[in-house]
This record gives sequence, C-alpha cells and structure tokens, in this order.
Amino acid sequence: MNRIAIIGTSCSGKTTLACNISKILHIPHFELDHLFWQENWQTLERELFRSKVRKAVQHERWVVDGNFSIVRDLIWEKADTIIWLDYPFHVVFLQALTRSIKRIVTKEQLFGNNVESFRQTFFTKNSILYWILHTHWKYKSTYSHLIRKTKKQVIKLHSTRDKNNFLGNLTNQKGTYKGVKKISF
Repeated sequence: MNRIAIIGTSCSGKTTLACNISKILHIPHFELDHLFWQENWQTLERELFRSKVRKAVQHERWVVDGNFSIVRDLIWEKADTIIWLDYPFHVVFLQALTRSIKRIVTKEQLFGNNVESFRQTFFTKNSILYWILHTHWKYKSTYSHLIRKTKKQVIKLHSTRDKNNFLGNLTNQKGTYKGVKKISF
C-alpha cells in the first residue's frame, strides 16, 4: 500500500481515516476538499484543480481522500489500493449532523478558511445534510459499479468497527488485513 485512494459518501470519515493512515505509514496525505474549495465557498477552476491533483499523485507514496469525479481518473490510475467506506445512511447522516452542529458552535475553519453556518447547514440546498440526502445512494451505486470493474486492490469497510480493526492491524502488522473484508478484482 503505497498509493491509497479513500472513497465514500460525504461525512463517512474519509479524511480522518486518511490522516490516521498517513501517520501510521508515514506517507503524505492530500485532501481533495482542501485543494478544491476556496474562500467564501468558491471552487477552484476545473483545469487548475486537475493540475494540482495530477502533481500530488506523482509522488511515490500518498493517501488521498475525496469523491471528486472530475479527478477520479488521475487518482485511480496511480492508486494501488482503494479503501471504500461503505457505511449505512443512518450512520453517515448522524455523523454529518453531529459534526455540523459542533462546527457551527465552535466556528471551526474548514478548507479555504470557510466555516459552516446554521442557516447554510439547515436551510439551504448548499447544506451538507441536503447533499447527503441526495447523493448517498448515488455514490453507493456508482462505487459498486466502479469497484466491480477495477483491477486495484479494494478494501471495503462497512462500519466503524471494521475501520478500527483495519487501523489496528495496519499499526501492528503494517498491511495485514485480518478481520477486514478484502476484495480484489
């Protein structure tokens, strides 16, 4: 595992898992949201975003997290392992709700120095909660299809317990996936 792509629906814990893997394996971590989102929730121009991602994945070792289809080809071409956080809707939605409330209260800065607001989170179509409601099953279907077609090593985690087992095994055995569903096509 030298070039790892972590996928999953929004708020499934991709970034947290990527940070943990980065620390355990001592490899760089690239978060697509940090590359894409600019101040005031503006987005980076498509070709500039692709250029930044292309440069990031040229490294010999890395872990990257995110769901941006406009750069999936660049990432998956170079990745040797794909980790899919395939959590149930209720788990992801509860994580998103809890995380959003915490971020609203603490005014935690996110990518591009942005902060979540109560209004944005609960009363607009730009809400992460709204986004999850409308994309969770789409991502699940899309990733199921893509995973079936890939020749990459795929590790599919269905729960926090799976994730914790995976990280424990990675820490203790540097790459043994005992107790974690491993799928290779």
